[in-house]
Amino acid sequence: MKHEPLSGDPFPVETHPFDRVAVLGTGSWGTALAATLARAGVTTRLWGRDPSVVNEINTSHRNEAYLPDVGLPENLLAVHEMSAALDGAAAAMIVVPSRSVRSVSRQVAEYAADGIPVAVCAKGIEAETGLLMTQVAEEELGRRPVGCVSGPTFARETALGHPTAATVAFPFAYADRLKPQDSPAVRFAVSLTTESFRAYVSDDLIGVEIGGAVKNVIAIACGMMTGAGFAENTRAALITRGLDEMKALAEALGGRRETVTGLSGIGDLSLTCSSPTSRNMSLGQQLGQGTPREACFDGRPVVVEGEVNAKSVTDLARSLGVSMPICETVRAILHDEADLGLAFAALWARPIEAEPRAMDLSFSHPATDQAIANLAERIS
Repeated sequence: MKHEPLSGDPFPVETHPFDRVAVLGTGSWGTALAATLARAGVTTRLWGRDPSVVNEINTSHRNEAYLPDVGLPENLLAVHEMSAALDGAAAAMIVVPSRSVRSVSRQVAEYAADGIPVAVCAKGIEAETGLLMTQVAEEELGRRPVGCVSGPTFARETALGHPTAATVAFPFAYADRLKPQDSPAVRFAVSLTTESFRAYVSDDLIGVEIGGAVKNVIAIACGMMTGAGFAENTRAALITRGLDEMKALAEALGGRRETVTGLSGIGDLSLTCSSPTSRNMSLGQQLGQGTPREACFDGRPVVVEGEVNAKSVTDLARSLGVSMPICETVRAILHDEADLGLAFAALWARPIEAEPRAMDLSFSHPATDQAIANLAERIS
């Protein structure tokens, strides 16, 4: 059946997907993105450190460790050598935990052709430097264009072909404005787009990345309050006020508030804060139920990005003079040994403020002591 454009759709411009892309990282999200590219007809090489995982993907078309119930495309090739993944690649995607972005970027710089665009798919802020993930990659990659892919995307659902949308963000140079169809952002977007995966394009790299970094911290807060026995009102308040914290930090760094109301901001925030599928939400729930941190996830060493970012996000906010009380509360509990009940009680008993920050108003809370006593007792 021929598709007729919806009323108001822009006139489509012919674009050119990348013919070959290297995806670096065989975790759940790296595998899902590689499968998406392969299904879109892009020659895809998926690099992983573990030879057994690489062999499993090539022989049984499965990644049992991360996506056990997903069949992978037969045209997806996994490799154990970084040089093999990047040989002949027209573009690359770095899909590793945030703590590994610098070291993997350094390897990409060694083997990738000069000038190829690189999309970073990790979310966070480097603790030692306060740099966003694309800025970390830029320091290692030299003169290669660097952008990111971010949005409300659980890997398993993406790999299973559930309708999914995400944002591809790269800086737009003058030439990109003249011929956007040849820009890295657009070429990545059309390379990733399939019958179920829909990509959008942005030039606000800071706004997109801040959304991805902060939402993990807010999700831990939502999980904590859910685990403590509170429900929809509480989570809605945390999501909405967390979004305001996101906007303030993005704007302070030169990003656009509008970006934070899109897929990479409120989209990713609402997804991560609403499902225990998110490791951040799950960690918060377990802590809210009184489980000691070392016993969470049955004692397994699960990487939770928001746990690290609670400190790096608030360090950055403090340096910029940006108030982020929800993120500060999560940091105090995770890193400063604050009592969970007292910390959240103090958050709710803060002075009354105007919702638009531009009004710049603050009034004493009329029931501070009662609020702290009531909430602290209920959460404990």
